[in-house]
Amino acid sequence: MAHGMTRREFAATAGAAALTTLGLKPGARAAEAKTLRFIVQSDLRVLDPIWTTAYVTRNHGYMVFDTLFALDSKFKPHPQMVGEYDISADKLAYRFALRDGLKFHDGQPVRGADCVASLKRWMARDTLGQTLATVVEEMKGGDDKSFTIRLTEPFPLLIEAIAKVSSLAPFIMPERLAKTDPFEQVTEMVGSGPFKFVQSEFEPGHRTVYVKNADYVPRNEPPDWASGGKVVKVDRVEWIVVPDVMTKAAALQSGEDDWWENPPPDLWPVLAGNSEIVLAPLDPLGTTGCLRFNHLYPPFDNVKMRRAVQMVANQADFMTAYVGDPKNWQLCPSVFTCETPMASNAGSEALSGKRDFDAAKKLIAEAGYKGEKIVLLDAVDQPLIHAEALVATDLLKRLGLNVEYVTSDWGTVVTRRASKKPIDEGGWSMFETGWVGADTLDPSLNVMLRANGDKAWFGWPSDEKLEELRMQWVKATDSEARQEIAGKIQQRAFEFVPYIPTGQFVTKTAYRKNLKGYISAPAIFMWNIEKT
Repeated sequence: MAHGMTRREFAATAGAAALTTLGLKPGARAAEAKTLRFIVQSDLRVLDPIWTTAYVTRNHGYMVFDTLFALDSKFKPHPQMVGEYDISADKLAYRFALRDGLKFHDGQPVRGADCVASLKRWMARDTLGQTLATVVEEMKGGDDKSFTIRLTEPFPLLIEAIAKVSSLAPFIMPERLAKTDPFEQVTEMVGSGPFKFVQSEFEPGHRTVYVKNADYVPRNEPPDWASGGKVVKVDRVEWIVVPDVMTKAAALQSGEDDWWENPPPDLWPVLAGNSEIVLAPLDPLGTTGCLRFNHLYPPFDNVKMRRAVQMVANQADFMTAYVGDPKNWQLCPSVFTCETPMASNAGSEALSGKRDFDAAKKLIAEAGYKGEKIVLLDAVDQPLIHAEALVATDLLKRLGLNVEYVTSDWGTVVTRRASKKPIDEGGWSMFETGWVGADTLDPSLNVMLRANGDKAWFGWPSDEKLEELRMQWVKATDSEARQEIAGKIQQRAFEFVPYIPTGQFVTKTAYRKNLKGYISAPAIFMWNIEKT
């Protein structure tokens, strides 16, 4: 394939020697048993978990902040910060009261006013929150621990919305921070969550440090995904940025570090060969890769150009480049997580049919393409994204398109993809990413299906038909009706092409056997982890 040496070949030739290069010994630090060292997936460039959907920032959000409700592994919402709540008979009025003992890291109590301001900011950015906002008549909260929401019409998904487990989770901030413009970043990290962010030790590109919040009052229920008691069993957590894959493997093997968030599939056998390391599912629902277009500027503001790329995108090529072994991936020609209720075959021939380069080139000619530069972003520190970028670049070149392949780290891509500037002013045309299954379960959660222009996710597509169908789905209360509408949404998505799914695959995390209490979920949770 055009992308050169695979990760499998790399691991086979370099693995054994590299694993012994560090010569590091466990127990080299004071209070080792109380410090959890975690090799993070990428540099934490953005701290505000409402400003970006980047998973490293979402995971950081769960360290520092808490949520009103939380989802369990059966997709059932449970009260988290909320103690009691009631809903009026007409489903228009909601009253919430926070549980006792909640306070922010600066010592201030969590108030209803903080919850209201945080929800308003979240609703301005989140795809489901934006929809909820259209039916909110009033939200009120003061200095006590209660607040209310009044709707103009029933919204069946209200509790589910504020229990979102993944991006964007509606984290609660102090009112003074939550009043920050939703399109500007909050940089002061004061939450009410189980860990405190240590600003004085924050070293972008190297290390992020958290310490146990001794004032946090966990719930009494056992932990299940984001729900239940968030009991912290270590004193300190260090997120370590390590650019080189084999250096990460060596650090985990030696015991210098305790946990590696996302080792690439080609190193799974190497790590599994160490009796002191556990390989566990990172996300029980799997992950979907995708190619995202910028709809604001040529050439992908033209639907024929997007369809042309879709016509030649072969999921097997993308999955083989990244995952390798077919037992760890599957073709998934659906915009919803395969093997879940909303997935279907509607319009799937767009991705499962024969790859036709001649037909694609004809579409490109019809689109009037005149050699406009296509800036394709690649994050070389993210194996999935890097593999997708290499395969996508090869596809675009085979179509005769003028591709500029731009490499950086994921933190830089996260920042650049937020730019709406033209290509020649630092903008972009395409980037690659992946989504955990919980983020693509249905039309209310899949942010890449939003087509509401400037308010949409990065790429900013605009399509009235997709938006109308999505609203029908949200308002439906019958599961069969929702499945039917989801099929229509998928059909339209393959016609409009807001993005291209590149396959569904298994992800794994690796940690030392002396860690106990790992929770396999769509996000990384560090409560309940004990280091013996």
